[in-house]
Amino acid sequence: MEPGETPYREERSRLPVAFLAGAVIVLLIFAGFLLLTHVMHSHMAATVVKFPFGPAEQAYAPHIQFMDIQLAHATNFLNQDFTYVAGTMFNDGPRKVRGLEVTVEFHDPFHQVILRDTNQLIGPADSPLDPGKRRDFQIQMEHLSVEWDKQYPSIRVTGLALE
Repeated sequence: MEPGETPYREERSRLPVAFLAGAVIVLLIFAGFLLLTHVMHSHMAATVVKFPFGPAEQAYAPHIQFMDIQLAHATNFLNQDFTYVAGTMFNDGPRKVRGLEVTVEFHDPFHQVILRDTNQLIGPADSPLDPGKRRDFQIQMEHLSVEWDKQYPSIRVTGLALE
């Protein structure tokens, strides 16, 4: 060290390098986060398929029957209430069902809809429901109003993909 030089000057010269390295790390983390959210969003968008419900599907809908409907209520450790609708779906028609979307409606004592939810019971990744076959299903509902009439919900077909 020359006369008049201090270790402080050497420490100041390392400061921009450390700052630059930190900035690069933050940028890499941010880029990774953006990439991950983009991949997750595109994956989720690809799995949600809206099934058609034109005249052919509407004509076939009565062949899908829902039997043995049961309701169950549960509360988790965060004190959130859930209602489960379970039962069996039956395809009594001549065609395979590749996709099935239903709308479940709960009513109040005046028969007004207080909760409506749409669910896929058979999605693109599921095996088709063959003619004459049955399959169990379960739907989870959140936030069922206290105004509910305590009756079973209505379940109607709102989308079908047929073979």
